[in-house]
Amino acid sequence: MPDLFCRLLPTGVDAEYGQPAPDRLISGDPQFTTWNVEDRDGLFAGIWQSTPGKWRISYDEWEYCRILSGVSIITDAQGTAHTIKAGDSFILRPGFEGTWEVIETTTKDYVIRL
Repeated sequence: MPDLFCRLLPTGVDAEYGQPAPDRLISGDPQFTTWNVEDRDGLFAGIWQSTPGKWRISYDEWEYCRILSGVSIITDAQGTAHTIKAGDSFILRPGFEGTWEVIETTTKDYVIRL
């Protein structure tokens, strides 16, 4: 039987590496590292990190995030900028569009529901 208690830690989880699609990139050379700790039934939870840069975002999914370190600015399609830093938590709902700009390498934990 699998362990029914799971900490959101990258220990023992293979890292996945990526970056924004070229047509979404606005500036910089952001590099992503993701440790997807949970992946089941349309639910994902883990830790994500990005180096500085800026790209367009468009959400079809629901996502809860808590910033563990760093500073980013998420700007919605209407131009409202939200500066996020360690300790901040937020939800991005399906239909959210805008930009994500990493000012200082940012690490977050997340829960995504498709």
